[in-house]
Amino acid sequence: MRILSIDYGQKRTGVAVTDPLQLIANGLTTVATKDLEAFVLDYVRREQVERIIVGQPRQMNGEDSDNMRRITPFVNRLRKLLPDIPVEYYDERFTSILAHRVMLESGIGRKARQDKALVDEISATIILQGWMESQNAHL
Repeated sequence: MRILSIDYGQKRTGVAVTDPLQLIANGLTTVATKDLEAFVLDYVRREQVERIIVGQPRQMNGEDSDNMRRITPFVNRLRKLLPDIPVEYYDERFTSILAHRVMLESGIGRKARQDKALVDEISATIILQGWMESQNAHL
């Protein structure tokens, strides 16, 4: 079963997913946030998803950022619509910075680095990878 990761944005949302063995996190796509709920529901109908991880934006002092007022209702709806799939938060501080660094280090050109959709997808992948590493640290 796969694990799905969401980097929720006001306009666009990055989505990443593991392989069925949950070994590798891969960017899946970027979705218009207004279409996100329908996208997730359709995806879990087509693929076996064990868990959904949603990036939790926090400020440097650890408090939730302003975007949480949009994320919380979305997560609550997902939990009602998909009661058999756990939905949990994962601290997403620094993921956008890391996404830009990954893009620089991988040699992606300047024009591609300005593609906010690509940044969102990479950020979702970093959130998922971080969550996976935190689970392995507890084993």
